[in-house]
Amino acid sequence: MGRLPLTFCLTFLLMATVTFGAPPKKSIDVPFGRNYFPTWAFDHIKYLNGGSEVHLVLDKHTGSYLFGHFSMHIKMVPGDSAGTVTAFYLSSQNSEHDEIDFEFLGNRTGQPYILQTNVFTGGKGNREQRINLWFDPSKNYHSYSVLWNMHQIVFFVDDVPIRVFKNSKDIGVKFPFNQPMKIYSSLWNADDWATRGGLEKTNWAKAPFVASYRGFHIDGCEASLNAKFCETQGKRWWDKKEFQDLDAKQYKRLKWVRKRYTIYNYCTDRVRFPKPPPECRRDRDI
Repeated sequence: MGRLPLTFCLTFLLMATVTFGAPPKKSIDVPFGRNYFPTWAFDHIKYLNGGSEVHLVLDKHTGSYLFGHFSMHIKMVPGDSAGTVTAFYLSSQNSEHDEIDFEFLGNRTGQPYILQTNVFTGGKGNREQRINLWFDPSKNYHSYSVLWNMHQIVFFVDDVPIRVFKNSKDIGVKFPFNQPMKIYSSLWNADDWATRGGLEKTNWAKAPFVASYRGFHIDGCEASLNAKFCETQGKRWWDKKEFQDLDAKQYKRLKWVRKRYTIYNYCTDRVRFPKPPPECRRDRDI
């Protein structure tokens, strides 16, 4: 969908002046701290000799997680951001992929950002929910987090739960529990659908569009892409009993979000789903 994910590679920014007919100049070594920047797996990059040498480290745990808590501090594109989508998501690599999405849909100046969340399991999505945020996400950095364990997936905005997707495998709903996921963030043009269903197009006269990041936090179960279970199952803080469900205060805050800020919920869309999907009642969406 045109995403530009954070991936395990180095992206090179090169500038050169070419004079035809002149002999080539001797190349000058530049430290990796200048004109080069890693776009993923920072803890698997080692700098040596003052930054003139870099080692990329690949091991069986590099970059994939099977459960955990994942948080990103983001400041959205300011001003006229119509047509743009800033995304923060987890995704597996298989054809029947699992995915957990935050997608921030830009808008015309003065109109609110829309936050869309979605959950894919076994390659099936169509579980969109949309809310208007209760603040302007382009003014300051805010934290957007995912808690994912065997019992539930919870989306948080500044520690406020905005969505829950419970493990409903017992009633026939697939749940992501045996496919490790990688973490991505991207900024991309989606003016065919993102703003008012594609009616508002990206105004390229306003480019460049800049989404800002101030760090991220990962506390997950590192796993190979072929892993089917977490070796530390039941031993990490996010896997304890108190994180198997929201507490009363969190449910109260979730209810507040749903009542005041939800503008679309697939669970209540009777055109698309004449019969509510089975997980909706357990997730308290109906």
